[in-house]
Amino acid sequence: MLDVMYAGGWLMVPIVACSIIATAVVIERGWTLRRSRIMPANLVTRIWEWHRRGELTDARIEEIRTGSPLGRLLAAGLINRNHSREIMKEAIEDTGRQVVAELERFLNSLGTIASVAPLLGLLGTVLGMIDVFGVIMDAGVGNAAVLAGGISTALITTAAGLSVAIPALMFHRFFDNKVARLALDMEEHSLRLVEVMKGEREAGEVSA
Repeated sequence: MLDVMYAGGWLMVPIVACSIIATAVVIERGWTLRRSRIMPANLVTRIWEWHRRGELTDARIEEIRTGSPLGRLLAAGLINRNHSREIMKEAIEDTGRQVVAELERFLNSLGTIASVAPLLGLLGTVLGMIDVFGVIMDAGVGNAAVLAGGISTALITTAAGLSVAIPALMFHRFFDNKVARLALDMEEHSLRLVEVMKGEREAGEVSA
């Protein structure tokens, strides 16, 4: 493996760096974007039960807010529960934009790596081919082994760049879609809570 990296030249350094960063982002986002962490089960139901029993204190709302991203949205609405439905929704939407931005953290970096890595590989190949043509000018085309070795070395960076870019692009699309689904589900849960708190939905329909 080290021989391949050395053969690829100095451009293998940023390509390997991109690989390490992409791997770290994938692991971090895979752990952070777990549905059980983002949207704890039956949170809306528990909030309604606390409200019904008069246990929805400021301390409880703060506990909800710090417990999960969905909790932040619901807490934003609960803080304004004595105001109109529109104010509750507006508070939830404002907080929702911040939460979604946090869920999308590092995804732009992953997308950038998916775009840049193959370009770095292509640059390495171009520089390698320039060296090959330099050898041809100096020694001619009589030594096929030298030419083949130079071309092989030039293509190593392209292969390395694509090996980094393809999985980075796949994971970027995967996490992007996952964030979009989570955002829609959190919005649905938040609106459900607003409707119940304002008496627009029966308590039996709260389960979430």
